Amino acid sequence: MEFDWTVVWNAWPNLLEGTLMTIKITFWGLLGGFLLGALSGVTRAYGHPILSGIAQVYVAVIRGTPIVVQVMFIYFALPLLANIRVDAEWAAIVTLIINSGAYISEIVRGALLSVHKGLKEAGQAMGLPFHKILFHIIGPVAFRRMIPPLGNQCIISLKDSSLFIVIGVAELTRQGQEIMASNFRAVEIWSAVAIVYLILTGLMALGLHLVEKRMRIL
Repeated sequence: MEFDWTVVWNAWPNLLEGTLMTIKITFWGLLGGFLLGALSGVTRAYGHPILSGIAQVYVAVIRGTPIVVQVMFIYFALPLLANIRVDAEWAAIVTLIINSGAYISEIVRGALLSVHKGLKEAGQAMGLPFHKILFHIIGPVAFRRMIPPLGNQCIISLKDSSLFIVIGVAELTRQGQEIMASNFRAVEIWSAVAIVYLILTGLMALGLHLVEKRMRIL
């Protein structure tokens, strides 16, 4: 069987549409996940025991269940429980926010606790309130240590977006499946889908590497 590039060329508009949807879901999912994970991580590291316990339960539940189960619950079960209509794209983004937030929470917590307590004590000796100590002293040091694991999580979340095919979101994998079902050119279509994912993850890894290099302490 010969590889026919015209198949990929003809399918490219649909693949591009799926790629843009994948980027959209991943961007908003990671943005929301970072905010949720940062809040949860700080709470687990420095928060009140009750709030820390709630955050710990959240992390345990999300890390202990597959992302496919989570999106199916939000898309199919939540409408029955809350009597609301859930859009597939919205369900995908919310699921990615909740899922990535749990893992980012652990990254943030570990990075914050790895910073020597002497920095916190120095800030307290200067009379600084805790939020300034966190944002101006502990935070910058911890963030440098978060970059490599955050990069891994970003790539994992990008690839996890392909699992939203189960609720019919028109992301890259779904578009590839529909195109292949119409022309039965599995080799060309799935090769093209794989190459697009490789490009996206490669660009993401390169960007994070540049950030890590720029923020490296010499």
